[in-house]
Amino acid sequence: MSQFLFWALWFTLLFTSACNTSDTIVKIAVTTDVHGMIYPYDFIEREASDHSLAHIYNYVSEQRRMKDTLFFLLDNGDFLQGQPPVYYYNFIDPIPAHLSARVMNYMGYNAGTVGNHDIETGPVVYDKIQSELKFPWLAANAVHSESGEPYFEPYTVLKAGGKRIAVLGLITPGIPNWLPKNLWPEMEFRDMVETAREWIPRILDREDPDLVVGLFHAGTDAGYGGNPEPYLNENAVLLVAEQVPGFDVIFAGHDHQVSSQWVVNATGDSVLVIDPGSHARFAGEVTITFNRDGRKDITSTMVPMNDYTPSSDFMTHFRKDYEKVTTYLKDTITWLAEEMTGIDALLGPSTMMALIHRVQLDLSGADLSFTAPLSLSAKLDEGAVLVSDMFKLYRFENMLYRMELSGAEIDGFLEYAAGIWFNTMSGPDDHLLQFKAGSPGRLAHPYYNFSSAAGIDYKIDVRRPEGDRVTIGGFTNGTPFEEDATYSVAINSYRGNGGGGHLTLGAGIPGDELANRITWSTDIDLRYYLMQYLSEQDTLHTELPDNWQLIPLEWVETASPSDRKLIR
Repeated sequence: MSQFLFWALWFTLLFTSACNTSDTIVKIAVTTDVHGMIYPYDFIEREASDHSLAHIYNYVSEQRRMKDTLFFLLDNGDFLQGQPPVYYYNFIDPIPAHLSARVMNYMGYNAGTVGNHDIETGPVVYDKIQSELKFPWLAANAVHSESGEPYFEPYTVLKAGGKRIAVLGLITPGIPNWLPKNLWPEMEFRDMVETAREWIPRILDREDPDLVVGLFHAGTDAGYGGNPEPYLNENAVLLVAEQVPGFDVIFAGHDHQVSSQWVVNATGDSVLVIDPGSHARFAGEVTITFNRDGRKDITSTMVPMNDYTPSSDFMTHFRKDYEKVTTYLKDTITWLAEEMTGIDALLGPSTMMALIHRVQLDLSGADLSFTAPLSLSAKLDEGAVLVSDMFKLYRFENMLYRMELSGAEIDGFLEYAAGIWFNTMSGPDDHLLQFKAGSPGRLAHPYYNFSSAAGIDYKIDVRRPEGDRVTIGGFTNGTPFEEDATYSVAINSYRGNGGGGHLTLGAGIPGDELANRITWSTDIDLRYYLMQYLSEQDTLHTELPDNWQLIPLEWVETASPSDRKLIR
């Protein structure tokens, strides 16, 4: 060996040894369920917001200036639905590069996981987004129906100096319960625990990672929604953490809850599970210190975005998109003759629900219609109805189905809805609505499951117990209603796929039979058709439906005003 090579090797070994005496500090920040909160402005409520991706970018820029820390930014899904800017680029102007893709590329995201509301946009949108993102979009358990191979990338490896961080992505497998098959025509969604058990050994063997991260678009409450079954559980994050060894950190989402907890897995190791909530209110931040003796120290915090101002660079860069969307939302659709308020739908027949029923019946040609309130805060004032108001009136991108149900199944559907909606009253001083025990004002069940019907006449007797409250008199047009007859029903895709349990638990239809009951579906979301319908009206006059009522009337009239004051 020459003297030059000897000294070169000696200096290399010395340098490597010196580097190994230093700790490596890695920080991972995660956003989840952003739901279109790109700008520091709520386009639906028409008010400034103290949380958005513009705020997140200010925080991210601060972190990247820290010299002693290696920083990574991840997203945990559901960024393609919620606010009008994403809807605009999903469906109104889908040809240019999508705003969300450009924003997330600009922000320097390192990886992301697909969410159920991202799938809700349909394959034209999410396939295009996947091609535009400059980082891997993950979902190991969303697989091609024919090959069984992942439709999206299953995992990625981030390099932090000399350290390797493996990130496995999983999506909630509950999608078939909420979304029509035409939105995921080439996919199936597999169990999260089984998929993690399949991929973790592969990752450990192939990649030899120093840290394993789960990026799961699913929540932590496996019992949420009344379906605690572990297989294909909608919110199986803790089940994975407990049953599948190998993870160091798991980021949760989907449930919009802010939480951080340590979980002990099957081999006795501790796993950090952190959920930063929704709408860019927080960045979930995890700091990993790789000590020179081989230990890993892991800490976490929730970083509130109201501690930051929106990034001026961000706002300047995406100002033209902001102006384009703002112009679109200011378009007048029609003129509203009288005010409509969303909260009215909790307490009986309402004008806002009557409008949705009317559009659903006209569009589908069905015998009757089911719908539910989708926003308690929605309020349309007398006067001009703008495009932006449509996002108050109908918050989600549901398709409209026409389904076939028997009279008995329709009765069971309404009994189920009434059973989770109204209290069993013993007198006029009782609550009309079901509230959580010990928490008057907090509804016992999600308001978006409080379904009413149009096209039939019926009464709900709040003195009667659950399951025996509804009496159907007949169709509003005078046609008799028969329990053994089959009728066509207009219903949104969330409910039609089993969401809320009305068709499965209420009507008693097996979940695997629901698809066979669908005889027709829109190919664009219902909000689009609402806008079309309203644009054809010079003036929209509200109608308070009289096809259904709560009895006894005097009890309802006493309880309703006091319950309205409590709702929060």
